[in-house]
Amino acid sequence: MSLTYDFYNPTTIHFGKGQVSSVVKHLSKDNKILLVYGGGSIKKNGVYDEISKVLEGFDWIEFSGVEANPTYETMNKAVEIVKSENVDFILAVGGGSVIDGCKYLAAASLYDGDGWDFLAGKAEVEKALPLGVVLTLPATGSESNMAAVLSKKETDEKRFFHSPFVFPKFAVLDSSYMNTLSDRQLANGLVDAFVHVCEQYLTTTNTSLVHDGYSETLLKGLVKLSCDWENRSDALWQENLMLLANQALNGFIGSGVAQDWATHFIGHELTAFYGLDHAQSLAVVQPQLLRVLSEDKEEKILQLGTNVFGKKGSVEEIIVELEKLYSSVGVSTNLNDYNIDDKVIENIIPALEAHGMIAMGENENITLDVSEKILKMTMK
Repeated sequence: MSLTYDFYNPTTIHFGKGQVSSVVKHLSKDNKILLVYGGGSIKKNGVYDEISKVLEGFDWIEFSGVEANPTYETMNKAVEIVKSENVDFILAVGGGSVIDGCKYLAAASLYDGDGWDFLAGKAEVEKALPLGVVLTLPATGSESNMAAVLSKKETDEKRFFHSPFVFPKFAVLDSSYMNTLSDRQLANGLVDAFVHVCEQYLTTTNTSLVHDGYSETLLKGLVKLSCDWENRSDALWQENLMLLANQALNGFIGSGVAQDWATHFIGHELTAFYGLDHAQSLAVVQPQLLRVLSEDKEEKILQLGTNVFGKKGSVEEIIVELEKLYSSVGVSTNLNDYNIDDKVIENIIPALEAHGMIAMGENENITLDVSEKILKMTMK
């Protein structure tokens, strides 16, 4: 069967060193700009100073403190600033967390109700403030897609929403901003990007040579970076990770093909309850999910082995290769290596049920019982 799909991505990408100067192409001196960032690393690595120079002559204020998993509570403080200061443009400087938080900010600031309605599925975004991005940590691809994930501390929830209204207008991708990232951040970015591609690739077979070929090119690139991990401080290594992570989730490779995302949905709950990094939760869940769903995904897993890892073997042997990949960059696939308690099943399964995650996966056959089996296997 041939593919049928609509693909839309309006984000302008400014890629390469010094491209932060392109920010002004999208701004007016009439704008009131809110610069949003995280814990302050941009003031240590010089990014803040560069952006300040670019914004000379513009009317701008700032908001900092966006967490590694952005919270509803923190972003609502920014909503208050946007409304009180009549902000009409948001500039997100950071990684996926800051960008996701700013997508919520852009939508919630023009909404009369509680912005959590978007994440709870009670309301659709109908309008949003314009948003621009200066990316400092590649991983999520959020800089050029329409999805966002937020956490609510009060209820230990991690939910998502998506809307074409929150596509960033532009994204600056200058990999020189990566040179102060930690090994943990780089590894998380690599793992995150790899799983993003897999959620759109390790599903059902399809007829598109472009979609499968493009996915495999991205995956092979990430494998190559993992094999070249000792050179992760090199400019070209970092430049490649920035572009690979961006293309992993800009929407194209998933257009018209079956998608999974169960690894993400289960992983979100692990992050909500136990504070695992997003990529850590994905590395824990994905291999076990593939084992449980090995019959459904056999053809694609074997294709992954042949076309990405360059190995022919059983499904189990290919999954082991996947685990070796994550471990090689220091990301454990064993949930027991993280700070968990003995209530994983007791916490996660009811949360999945409460959030409607009762028939996940491309075949909608990942029930709560299947999710429980997967989680028990993660604690190996």
